[in-house]
Parts: sequence; structure tokens; C-alpha cells
Amino acid sequence: MNGSKSVKLLLLMAVIAIVNIVLVSPGLLGFQIGGDSAFQSALIITVWVVSALALFYGSYVLLFKPPAAKAIQTIQTREDYIDALHHYRNVKVLKNDIALALDQLERIEKKRNALLNVLGQRFEQTELSYKKFMAVIDEVEKLFYLNIRGILNKLGVFAASDFNRMADQPETSQPSSKVAQKKTALYQEYLAYVTGYLEANEEIMLKLDKLLLEISLLGSTDYRDVEEMPCMKEIDMLIKQTKLYKQ
Repeated sequence: MNGSKSVKLLLLMAVIAIVNIVLVSPGLLGFQIGGDSAFQSALIITVWVVSALALFYGSYVLLFKPPAAKAIQTIQTREDYIDALHHYRNVKVLKNDIALALDQLERIEKKRNALLNVLGQRFEQTELSYKKFMAVIDEVEKLFYLNIRGILNKLGVFAASDFNRMADQPETSQPSSKVAQKKTALYQEYLAYVTGYLEANEEIMLKLDKLLLEISLLGSTDYRDVEEMPCMKEIDMLIKQTKLYKQ
């Protein structure tokens, strides 16, 4: 449970406690069960029941109910992507893919920081070479997050319960109708897209690793133009291919 939910749960408990204290405190309302007024007794019991229900429901919502999936168009930051992926982390058939996607988000951040560190050691930020490297790194990072967005777009077509039902089907069983067969095939196709996006991101990070190595070797290898570096050419080709594919 995150800090925000903890605060909300504590506030709920505090409000319920205050209402009940005010209700039965002699110096305040002073209601009591078993007194002369049957209305007071009924009111106290009603408030207790409502308080218990409110506490149980509030605890369920804050502790166990999964958050609603965030609209794709509102996702902007790295944290937004992480939160959106967490919505599917308990879907059995997606667990491994979601775990990999979250791991990729952590690794891409570390690789970017490593590249910035090496570039800062080799170049001044005002140098043209530094700007060329940064432009390519930023562009590749955009491709990476486009792939994560692609995963979320594909998963957002179905409810998490749909994927769970598919996962609960025995591997040896056959769908009972043509419609069921088509539906299962469609799920599998969407899962294949998810796998494809994850593989594309693995390729991106592999190229960033190669770029990091090439930058670290610049002292012993002289390139008049950084764009002529082998890995820079590979990354440039990847960017162009992706843009062509997206059109």
C-alpha cells in the first residue's frame, strides 16, 4: 500500500472514530443504548453498523481493489507507464511480459544515465558531437516508450478478466465453437504483438549498450564524424525503419 492510500485509510478510521465518540460521549450528544429512548438505541446501533460497513468497504477499496486503468492518451511520464503496466501485473497470462516490461523501464533509465555520464566525461555539452549523440539517444528513447505504449494499447482492448479466462483454459482443451476458436486466436495474436514490442525494446537496449562501448573507445578510435560510427549507423537505420513502419 502506497503512502497516499495509507493516509486515506487513516483519515477514514479517524472520521469513523470521531463520529462514534461524539455520538456516545456524555458531554456531547450523550446517546446510549438501553436508555429511556428506543430511538437513541436504534440510532446508535445504526451508526455502528454503517461505520463497520464503511470501514470494511473503504479498506477493500484502498487495499485490494485494483485501480482503474489510466487512459493511454494521458500517459506522459515514466511513472505513468509503470502505473499503467501495474494494472496488468496480476493477470496470469501476462505476468512474465509485464515483469519484463517493468524491468525494461528500469534498465532504460540506467542506460540513459550511463550514457550521459560517459558523454559528460568525453565532451562538453556545447560541442556538436555531444548534441549529435544526445539527439540519437533521445530519439531511441522515444522509440522505446512508443513500444511500451503499443503494449498498453494492445492490452487495453480487452479486460484483464478476458486474459484470465484464456489463461484458465486447460492447454489440452479445444474451444467448443468457431467463435470461441476465433476469440482465442485473437487473444494469441494480441499477445504476440506484446512479445514483439518487448523484443524490439531488447534490441534497442542492446544497441545502446554497443553505443556506450563505442563512446568509451573514442579515445583509441578516431571518427571525424560521430555519425560514421558503426553503432550510430545501426541506430539511425532502426529509427528510419520504425518511422517508415509507423507511417
